[in-house]
This record gives sequence, structure tokens and C-alpha cells, in this order.
Amino acid sequence: MTTEPLPLTSRRQFLKTSGKAAAGAALAGAIAARSYADENHTLKLALIGCGGRGTGAAAQALSTRGPTCLWAMADVFPHRLQGSLEQLKQRFPAQVDVPPERQFIGLDAFRKAIDSLDKGGVVMLATPPAFRPIHFEYAVAQGHHAFIEKSFAVDPPGIRRVLKAGEVARQKNLKVATGLMSRHYRPLEEAVRQIHDGLIGEVITAWAYRMHDPVAFHPRKPDESELAHQIANYSCFTWLNGSFLEDWLIHNLDICCWVKDAWPVSVQGMGGRQVRRDADQLFDHYAAEYTFADGTRLFAQGRHMFKCYDFFGDIIHGATGSGILGEGQPKPRLYRTHRQTPENLVWEYKGPPCDAYQNEQDLFFDAIRNDRPYNEVERSAKSCFTAIMGRMACESGAVVTWDEALASNLELAPGLDNLRWDGPAPVMPDGNGAYPIALPGQGVVV
Repeated sequence: MTTEPLPLTSRRQFLKTSGKAAAGAALAGAIAARSYADENHTLKLALIGCGGRGTGAAAQALSTRGPTCLWAMADVFPHRLQGSLEQLKQRFPAQVDVPPERQFIGLDAFRKAIDSLDKGGVVMLATPPAFRPIHFEYAVAQGHHAFIEKSFAVDPPGIRRVLKAGEVARQKNLKVATGLMSRHYRPLEEAVRQIHDGLIGEVITAWAYRMHDPVAFHPRKPDESELAHQIANYSCFTWLNGSFLEDWLIHNLDICCWVKDAWPVSVQGMGGRQVRRDADQLFDHYAAEYTFADGTRLFAQGRHMFKCYDFFGDIIHGATGSGILGEGQPKPRLYRTHRQTPENLVWEYKGPPCDAYQNEQDLFFDAIRNDRPYNEVERSAKSCFTAIMGRMACESGAVVTWDEALASNLELAPGLDNLRWDGPAPVMPDGNGAYPIALPGQGVVV
């Protein structure tokens, strides 16, 4: 798809417009009564997306305080649903009640699973990110609380849908948790609090890194359709995962913006496909330079190649010190200088251990049971959007502003709401089996 000049709109205008639309939708849908479930009330769960992360999130939800029941499951792959179901049955035999009639397969399976819940149930969304806006909208429209795993969309129109659905959820008093679990990792929370309190001075620069071995690619199985092949390899196709920059770096981008307590206003960058030979769309390296309104910078670097320098985490430089923290760094440290050596260590976490994945579910379910305000959509969508605009800059070779990107109507998979399992995939290979790849500077963005 060739790019065209994009109309500009301010963040304030966008939020004002989407807020009015969301408020209207909430009123039209008859704002739900008090969403409340006391400590002894069983909360029914519908799991949408039964891969490893979905199974893990369901297990953590079933481990929260108060009675819970896995009630329905949905996926496009029967073997994945059955594998997840067996794992969860073994761990939680008294809490898993998913008979065959509540096991749903197909692209429309999410609707059937959600419809099987009573009002005020909990929907857990863990499919590839491209489908998140569609599934989240439906869960909210049907009056359910939702856990939405990262990432939350793959393009600006998807982000706008998520923001609007998040506002409808707020109007309906529905609780929404998101999969940026590092925000609930207590050692990191304390490190960020120390930075905000001035321990290393004003934040000047931040670096987000994710560098490791290649992302796995699974060859096509016999009789596997093109669409099934791509969904099974969702991390390798941009329309499904939003790129390596989004799918893999989103946590550390989120943490850098959290540390900075701001969102970037523009980004430029580069990326490419230098050594990867698998038949997919994945760049094997990215580098994005974000600028904040005060002129300070955030650098994001992603690479997945063999035999290269690896690092996973965030490096923060303040006016009087520095820090090493973020996903991939379970023991955040702060230093009195920019030389991050033991003699310069000024702070490290001394508290009890924390499982961020469990803690995020504990907080979410506690909010449901005690009817506390809980809606993580706006900040999480903005973190995701930070990654999306980075992809747009790296894949186009252009400087992309926040307002420009937010106004974009460029969709990676137009018509996704009407996708059919027996139809073509949104992206198809050419006669040589090659898929379209972004070409920076050539006016092509996929």
C-alpha cells in the first residue's frame, strides 16, 4: 500500500472527539449497573486465545483470591484449545468447567465464548494483536470486564478503536487490565518512584533494548491454509503482530515513557532484513529515535540474530546519575554517576520477591470484587502507539509525528472484521513464495 499525505489532528482534539463518541455508545448501550462481585461470588472466565500466554494468564486469574471458574474457551486451532484445557484442568481441577459445548473454534469463536458468560464476567484476550480491537469492543459491548494482553493493536485505526472501547468500559463501570505487567513489578515500581523523586536527577536520555537470537519460524504443515500458517507464525507477519519493534520491545518502550512521565512527539528510525531468510515479513533489526516535547530523546534498538551482542532491558541517564532496569532486568539498580559500577550503586530493591504476571491479575480481580475504578487502557494504548509510530518511521524512512500517526487511516489488514477462515490471508505471497516487505524511502509501508 502506498502512503499518502496524512491529515493532522491534535491529541486533545482526538481525545475530545473519541470521548464524546464513547460516552454516546455507553449511554446507548444502557450503562451497566454497579459491576460488583463480593469475595464469595464466583467469577466466570472466557479465555480467547489459548496459546502459551493465554494459558498462563488464565492460570494466574484462577490463582487470585476468591472463587473463579474457567467457563468457556475459544481459539482458531482445536489442538491449541485442547492443550490449554488439559494443562489448566491438571492445575485447577475444581475450577475448570469447559464442556465441549463451551469449546469454540474459528474466527467467530470469540463471540460465542463471550456470549456464554453472564453479565459481569471476565474476558481474557490473548490472540494475536491484530484481533485485539475487535475482541475488546465486543467484550465491552456485552458488558464484561476484560484483561487484554499486549499488544493492543497493530495500526493507528486499531488504537483509536481500543481507546474508544476503553472509554465505553469506563462509562459502564467495567474493569480493564492490560498485559504490560512490568507496571506491576514491585522492584521496578520502586525504582521508577526513586527516579521520579529525583535520585538520579532530571531524566535526559533513555534506551530501550531487546537483542537476542532469531524469532522462531515454523514451516507450513501439510494441508495448512495460508491464513492458518500465518496465524500460527503470528510473530513473523506484520499485519498480525505489528512488527518486532512492537511485539517484542513494547514493555521496555512503555517503561522508558513511564520513567520519563511523557509521550514522544516524533520519531525517526531505520530497520531492515539483513540475515533472515525465512519466508515472512520480519525485519531482523530496528533502531528508532524518539523525541519528547522537552527535546530529550528515547532510543529503541531491537535485533534478533545469532552470534551478536545481546542485551534486554532499559538504560536511563539522568542529570546526576543513571539506572539499569526494565523487562529483562529483574534486579533494577540506580547509580550516582553514569559509570554503572558497584562502587557507584546508590539504590537496589530490598523488598520481597514479586511475580509481575500474578500481581497484575491479583490487582485486577481485587478491583472487580471490591468495585474499585480500574482501567489501564489509555496509558497502555499510548505505549502501544509509541511502538506503532516507531514502526511507521523505520519502515517508511520518514520522520513521523505523534499527531500525524494518530490521524492515519492506514490499516495493515483492511476488512479484518470480515475475515473468513476459508478465504485468503490479508497478505499473500508472490509466485516465488515471498511476502511484501517494507522498503524505507520507497513509499511502501506494509
